[in-house]
Amino acid sequence: MRRTFNISDFFFDLVKWIFLIVMTIATIYPIVNTVAVSFNDGLDSVRGGIYLWPRMATLFNYAYVLSKQTLLWAAVITVARTVLITVIQLFFSALLAYVLSRKEFMFRRSVSMLYVMTMYLNAGMIPVYLLYRNLGILNSFSVYILPGLVSAFNMIVIRTYIHGLPDSIVESAQMDGAGHLRIFLQIIMPLCLPVLATVALFIAVYAWNSWFDAMLYNSARSDLSTLQYELMKMMSSTQSSSLTTSQTAGQSAAQVTPKSVRAATTVITALPIVMLYPFLQKYFVTGLVIGGVKE
Repeated sequence: MRRTFNISDFFFDLVKWIFLIVMTIATIYPIVNTVAVSFNDGLDSVRGGIYLWPRMATLFNYAYVLSKQTLLWAAVITVARTVLITVIQLFFSALLAYVLSRKEFMFRRSVSMLYVMTMYLNAGMIPVYLLYRNLGILNSFSVYILPGLVSAFNMIVIRTYIHGLPDSIVESAQMDGAGHLRIFLQIIMPLCLPVLATVALFIAVYAWNSWFDAMLYNSARSDLSTLQYELMKMMSSTQSSSLTTSQTAGQSAAQVTPKSVRAATTVITALPIVMLYPFLQKYFVTGLVIGGVKE
């Protein structure tokens, strides 16, 4: 059967593809440009005109950034913080989500409302700082973990996904004598793997990129500084000096500028998340389609 030509469908498809191509270019170009600037000579980058590939290729920008002695230990602290907060917050948020999803829990609406209120109401920076000081978690590694044991937003996302699971699964397990903890660990958690992977990516990205809490609560402990905070301080010092020159034996002087350092630090900080995302991509899309399973 021959398909008739429809001029309106043709123009719709044309506009759609043009829009998608423009959006793809607008999304990818800044990333490619940042990578090109990070591999280009710092002084040459000031001239401009670098778009998709470096004009004077060099690795000095990365060598300058990675040469800082504090970065290695800061990277260890950041990795430990990211892994611990991701695992701990994911577990407790999922556990709370399961509790609030059970109809037999009579206070589930009140507790849910209290957690929702925390998303809109904030006491402010100074009361939070005083609270952390009174709790004795300032200038310690625990300040990265304890305040984020449960996320209201992530809890709501997981709870909504649990609501989409058939109630008969839990009821059958209860008839077999399983308790709520066993049901949560052996039944709910495996079934919620897509949304848990999505939430884990959210938590890991936030924890990896966070630097303000390190500056505010752990500034007195250089051994607890995070990678993002150290890179932020490096960028600030480079911007204030506007030009940094280094020379090694038998080589000409190499120079970095705020623009080249900023590009190199951006690539370094984004690379771990970019490498992690492909492994979670199949869960990411599925986890966002919440509540698709109905009995």
